[in-house]
Amino acid sequence: MNEFIGRIQAVNRVALVARVSAFLEKRLFVEGSEVSTGDLLYQLEQPPFQAQVDVSKATVDQLDAQHRNAELALERAQQLVKTSATSQATVDAALATERALAAQIAGAQAQLKTAEINLGYTEIRAPIDGKITSTSVTEGNVVSPTSGTLASLVSQDPMYVIFAVAQRTVLDLRNRYANKGGYDAVVIKLRLPDGRIYGQDGKLDYVSPTVAENTDTLTLRGSIPNPVFPGMKAGQPGSRELADGEFVTVLLEGVQPVPVLAIPRAAVLSDQQGDYVYVVDAQGKAQIRRLQLGQSTPTTAVVTSGLQEGELVISEGVQRVVRPGEAVSAGPASPPPAMPPSAAPGGSSDAKPPSAAAKPASGDAGAKP
Repeated sequence: MNEFIGRIQAVNRVALVARVSAFLEKRLFVEGSEVSTGDLLYQLEQPPFQAQVDVSKATVDQLDAQHRNAELALERAQQLVKTSATSQATVDAALATERALAAQIAGAQAQLKTAEINLGYTEIRAPIDGKITSTSVTEGNVVSPTSGTLASLVSQDPMYVIFAVAQRTVLDLRNRYANKGGYDAVVIKLRLPDGRIYGQDGKLDYVSPTVAENTDTLTLRGSIPNPVFPGMKAGQPGSRELADGEFVTVLLEGVQPVPVLAIPRAAVLSDQQGDYVYVVDAQGKAQIRRLQLGQSTPTTAVVTSGLQEGELVISEGVQRVVRPGEAVSAGPASPPPAMPPSAAPGGSSDAKPPSAAAKPASGDAGAKP
């Protein structure tokens, strides 16, 4: 199990701004609610923009009529030139007039399209599904492209979790799961600020291609569901567990169990040279054994090196062992605590403690020399 500090981040974030200058007539949403794509959020003053559309349409109609007359004049001139009743210059002039009007129609149609687009900008609609913030401008004010953000939309489901991981740890993860699907075999779990484990699992979907020079870390990103709580409506306060910008603890686990060797944490002692335990050798004597610990819990220690499965470890009455080489009488230890999945590398609950533990023959009174 690897733990990192991460931050929740919305997948999509949109700043709503005005595209035209106009009075803000209506705000059509409840601040803090969730809206859907296409919902009308703001209504701006429309009459000036509708008038511009009408003027542009009239201009197009007028030029269409002039163009039709120019086409007829060109046809007559082309017929007359065949009988020498008119000159070629007259035909050329009629053709130029017809082409000029065709070009003016194209320009007028473009102006009409622009006017229609500006009219459409008087309705500000939600471009994505998400939760909307409070509005910064109220009805009756003039808004424009320079007014800044009117409100922001933040997507809710799924969410990203962003966290920094040391380069060495990234390499360890890659090597550990290389033959199990790579990063696809890594499951993301979250510990919320109140200590609870979040009920949804996530998946890694991005690893930064650049190592940060000042921290020697890579930025990893996972995607994790953020559904609405049963019995609640989307947009209600607290209707979703994760919030944009929230700090969480990221737990990386493997989809396949990784067996580990575990012993009671009470059996582990420490001095200046590191961690050690007392083991019972074949002659029934206590011996010091140096070891390396992995990710552990307050009740269970994961041993990465120094012990073999089946060795006897003194887990109770350790303080009664005066010195190495003293004879002890091995007996069954008290039942060890269950190894939680969060304590095992790769998220395994398949922890393998030594096959027996040693304790003093006289109950918990201590080892008898």
